[in-house]
Amino acid sequence: MKINLRGKNINITDPLKEYVEKRIGKLDKYFEKETEAQICLSVVKDDNIIEVTILLNGMILRGEESTPDMYASIDQVIDKLEKQIEKYKNKINRNLRMKASRDLKVEPEIYKEEEEEEEPKIVRVKRFAMKPMAVEEAILQMNLLGHDFFVFFDAETEDVNVIYRRKDGNYGLIEPELS
Repeated sequence: MKINLRGKNINITDPLKEYVEKRIGKLDKYFEKETEAQICLSVVKDDNIIEVTILLNGMILRGEESTPDMYASIDQVIDKLEKQIEKYKNKINRNLRMKASRDLKVEPEIYKEEEEEEEPKIVRVKRFAMKPMAVEEAILQMNLLGHDFFVFFDAETEDVNVIYRRKDGNYGLIEPELS
């Protein structure tokens, strides 16, 4: 796995770099081809934060952990990513099994017993009018509504964006672009 490691407010020592590479290398067994991992280590007050982003077949795996110990944060984020990968693999396998069962004309009741968990489904669709606004106004609207995220039409970029509240109390901005 190709690793792009950077740090904020932290000196990445060789032992720390080796530990990250060793632990993230544990995920290699899940990938057939060379994959790239973006890793950011940072320290904010007493929190040692690791953020990992891996692009996988058009899907993004992302994990973030924060503990008083950087090594513990690394271990926890790897565990979290492994669970995400397993869930993704199970979903793919389940879809393949269901496709095969349709091809074989097997009764669906047989597979209902095998499924570990039911897939989440969309239970509500919400439509709303969007007026163009600045990022600051979107943050204000989000806070007034008491939400953790807010979808808005950015007046400056003329795009639909999402502002969200991060675990660290700051805000994040998602600016989608077509690939």
